[in-house]
Amino acid sequence: MPDDKLARTREFFAARAAGWEVKFPDDEPAFAQAVLELAPRRGGTALDAACGTGRALPFLRDAVGSAGTVLGVDITPEMLNEAVLRDRHTVANLILGDVATLPFRDASVDVVLGAGLLPHFIDPLAGLSELARVTRPGGTLGLFHPISRAALAARHGGEPDPDDIRAEPAIRQLLARTGWATRSVDDGPARYLVIASRRSQ
Repeated sequence: MPDDKLARTREFFAARAAGWEVKFPDDEPAFAQAVLELAPRRGGTALDAACGTGRALPFLRDAVGSAGTVLGVDITPEMLNEAVLRDRHTVANLILGDVATLPFRDASVDVVLGAGLLPHFIDPLAGLSELARVTRPGGTLGLFHPISRAALAARHGGEPDPDDIRAEPAIRQLLARTGWATRSVDDGPARYLVIASRRSQ
């Protein structure tokens, strides 16, 4: 059942929230570089979808400037609590919610970052469509992970799954079906970063 998967996701991250950034202490430069490549415009609105502890939020704030808006949405209260403890509520509006049903108007966001998001969508087609709904035509989506799919698979003693929706050409096809035009796919040895533009139709 979809609600069961949502509950499991919340439970998984709730149990790990307090030690999340201690466990992954070296990820910030990768987040900073990803935001740099997404190039949020000054004064624009940036959304960190499933923001977790909010690692990307300061970089998004620096990019959009004091006149811009930064939104961080996550379904796990414990993750948002960690973000507050790290003062990230001072650079972004933190919202408890499901990124598959966002409380935003159509075409109200300029840039969306989804770090580690794709594997946790109950329905990736619906989830990416929802991100497209809230993004203005020409706006940018970044699907990101600070380490590569190969490194993630190696942690579990395996190889990347060729049928993974994050792999090419699957991610390109999925984005095309949900209102996005893929600009680049970096599925290399160091990280995972897909950048796409919101199509006007």
